[in-house]
Amino acid sequence: MKPFEQFLGQMMEAARLAQAKDPHAATEVIQKALKAAGLLPGQAAPAADDAAPELIDLNALPEWVRQARGGATADVPKPARRARWNVPGRKRSRVPAYDPRAPGEFTQGAFQASAGSRRYKLYVPSKPATGPRPLIVMLHGCTQDPDDFAAGTAMNALAEQHGCLVLYPEQDRSANASLCWNWFETPHQQRDGGEPSLIAGMTREVIERWGADPQRVYVAGLSAGGAMAAIMGAAYPDLYAAVGVHSGLPVGKARDLITGLAAMKKGAAGKGRAASKLRQRVPVIVFHGDRDEVVHSGNGEAVLEQFLHAAPASRDDALRRTQERDGDVRYTKTAMLDRSGRSVAEYWELHGAGHAWSGGSPAGSYTHPAGPDASAEMLRFFLGQTG
Repeated sequence: MKPFEQFLGQMMEAARLAQAKDPHAATEVIQKALKAAGLLPGQAAPAADDAAPELIDLNALPEWVRQARGGATADVPKPARRARWNVPGRKRSRVPAYDPRAPGEFTQGAFQASAGSRRYKLYVPSKPATGPRPLIVMLHGCTQDPDDFAAGTAMNALAEQHGCLVLYPEQDRSANASLCWNWFETPHQQRDGGEPSLIAGMTREVIERWGADPQRVYVAGLSAGGAMAAIMGAAYPDLYAAVGVHSGLPVGKARDLITGLAAMKKGAAGKGRAASKLRQRVPVIVFHGDRDEVVHSGNGEAVLEQFLHAAPASRDDALRRTQERDGDVRYTKTAMLDRSGRSVAEYWELHGAGHAWSGGSPAGSYTHPAGPDASAEMLRFFLGQTG
């Protein structure tokens, strides 16, 4: 049995015991599962080979990440290898390798509101703005931070090229020990509450402070960040003009940790209860590997269906599906075109790919350098919505 399946089984057993009114036994099972996954406060994570996989890295960790995470290398004996970045309170380096394609300023800030506070990083292109800039909000996955995510997606280099601001909100370890956005909890799935209110708040603050174009604001993310990006598009269609979801999940398919793990493992249909979460159609672009063992690939199509069913399709809309190859990765691209021929919804099913950012850079973690460049395609899709 794989570690993730064992963890999910233990949590399901805990739920059964709780329902049977045996809270003591349920607590013991939960503590055992969390201890094995290295998620209890003060516990080091298990050896990398035994850890429950939140994300799967298809390339070796870059040197700056290895140093920040305790200096572990491939030559270190397995018993000594620990995922130290999962230890609460440990500070990680925020100095990735310099990218000459992104010579602008990568500044750090913080936002505070009634729901709490979060740090963030903001990329500002080196070339002076000739008008209000587009703004891309990038939500990292579990165990990642803004520097790691920026390095892996190489979004800053694209932003430099196209004159965009890029905002990277940072999850706080006090909110989630594995640095995951809490997409699976009901309080964090709604407008003006929880983490969505913090992300929306800092988005508005950056728009005002940096003179971004409020009509060209977009949000994207990976895994837990992809699930949260879908929530942001559903909760704030007036703020975000388009959404990018990579290896994520649809809105409202979980209400707590147990149902979140189940949705990740089994996939989810895009209609029904979750579709009711979306009151307005928002353009969406989705990437998902069909061999994703962390978030079931059925979730990718479910995200597409959910956003498409938020509003009735026009009889002039056209569904176009093509199969293509990019490098070593074949993919099927499904696009919904409006009456003007503009793509308003896309689903990129990556054949043979797992749980990692397609076309990403090995300078960051959790990337698959082969295949279509998800960052470039998302930016092309975003900017195509509003010109």
